[in-house]
Amino acid sequence: MTITFAVLLGFALDWLLGDPKKLPHPVCAVGKLISGTEKVLRRIFPATPASLTFAGIVLWLITCGVSFAVPFFLLRWLYHVNFWLGFAAETLLCWMIFARKSLADAGYHVYGAIKQSLEEGRKAIAWYVGRDTAELSEEGVIKAAVETVAENLTDGVVSPLVFMLIGGAPLGMLYKAVNTLDSMVGYHNDKYEYFGKFSAKMDDLFNFIPARLSALCMIAGAGMLHLDNRNALRIYRRDRSKHKSPNAGQTESVCAGALHIQLGGDASYFGKIVKKAAFGDPMRRVDRTDILAAVDLMTAASVFALVLCCVIRLIAKS
Repeated sequence: MTITFAVLLGFALDWLLGDPKKLPHPVCAVGKLISGTEKVLRRIFPATPASLTFAGIVLWLITCGVSFAVPFFLLRWLYHVNFWLGFAAETLLCWMIFARKSLADAGYHVYGAIKQSLEEGRKAIAWYVGRDTAELSEEGVIKAAVETVAENLTDGVVSPLVFMLIGGAPLGMLYKAVNTLDSMVGYHNDKYEYFGKFSAKMDDLFNFIPARLSALCMIAGAGMLHLDNRNALRIYRRDRSKHKSPNAGQTESVCAGALHIQLGGDASYFGKIVKKAAFGDPMRRVDRTDILAAVDLMTAASVFALVLCCVIRLIAKS
């Protein structure tokens, strides 16, 4: 029950307050650990495919090991000193691991910017996506924002929720390390093709079940919001496996179907056009209010996932 209540309170704090601005964020510490360890490993291992791949595995093991061990032993000590002190610390960590409000705020940021002008919209979306944004049309900015909100439901809310309910804040921090590793080194480019390969694969593995849970909760959320949940299910079944990532297409396909729009498609990265699959049918033109609808859909799915996972945990523990 302790873990369940800590997760529920952490979710509520994130809902109300978002990321605590004045507190040191543990994910920033994870990022610094990754950067520092990478520099050391690159000095130790030669720049050959096999060596870089092995170095990437070592990076993953060190980062994830430290990210789990530090909160595990800290919380264990705090609970030993005083139960409520340990509970407060675990709740604080759960709060900082969730990112629902940050994701919603990102959507609102882009929506407000695109209402002002296309140029402001391009500047805003550049904060949240890796693609080139300088030449995006208004439709491109809107689609990028909707895709970001839909895709990040998994790694911002549902995956942390699942892992925290299994193993408390320490396992939640391990997941955040996995996700941060992927975002920092999991690229298909000359620098990280081999060094980041293991991190990218492990992120896919850790998100495999939560991504599918996210999609199902999003379909349920579409029904609650009086969106087209039947079309969401149809497009999910048809398009979910089109993405190069085994997980990203799960929620993007649902969102496209629920909103009657088409997402995905080719995009420019570092000046090069990358061929990408499309999700959904272009039943209508996208509109900037689709960003708000995507945020509402993400929020509804988050609530469904929270209730479902907590009920499952309570039943399993009874």
